[in-house]
Amino acid sequence: MTRIIAGQARGARLDVPSAGTRPTSDRVRESLFGALDSADAIVGARVLDLYAGSGALGLETLSRGASAADLVEQGRAAAEIVRRNAATVAKAGAPAARVHQSAVRALLQRATGPYDLVFSDPPYDLDDAAMTADLVALAPLLAHDALVVIERARRSTPPDLATAGLVLVRERNYGDTTLWWAEPADRGDLQPDAESQSR
Repeated sequence: MTRIIAGQARGARLDVPSAGTRPTSDRVRESLFGALDSADAIVGARVLDLYAGSGALGLETLSRGASAADLVEQGRAAAEIVRRNAATVAKAGAPAARVHQSAVRALLQRATGPYDLVFSDPPYDLDDAAMTADLVALAPLLAHDALVVIERARRSTPPDLATAGLVLVRERNYGDTTLWWAEPADRGDLQPDAESQSR
């Protein structure tokens, strides 16, 4: 079972698709959102949650004060679960999420942005070339000071950020999961912190 951790919808129960998605663990979500709160990256942000699964990441930001969120999930059954979860969070007083049943790249090609905070948690079977192509399609939609958080299995190849015009600012390991934080290369106002810390 997954729940919203904090904010207006704190404690709200979220359904999780029975197959085809890989939910972010509670431990990783708690650490991630603690760091995002510390960086003042959520309140007022325009959020994009790619490969949304249950929608837990994007919906957590709405509960914590994000101004808008687009949640993208290709699978029909999973997208319906995201819609139900979005309705649950909205009933608690958070803004309503926009849920898109679509392939990620197709959505990126028609989206307008700009986005301040982006989550990318691709399925294990998404190959490196496809992930790079998605990041390249994402780049023009980012605000100048945007933050992109990419989650993959620790054994996966690190994302090709440079091809998409992104730079790494933080990398953290949580068991078999790694989170990469990146930002547009032309921002230049933060010093990279690529030290990996296992927890």
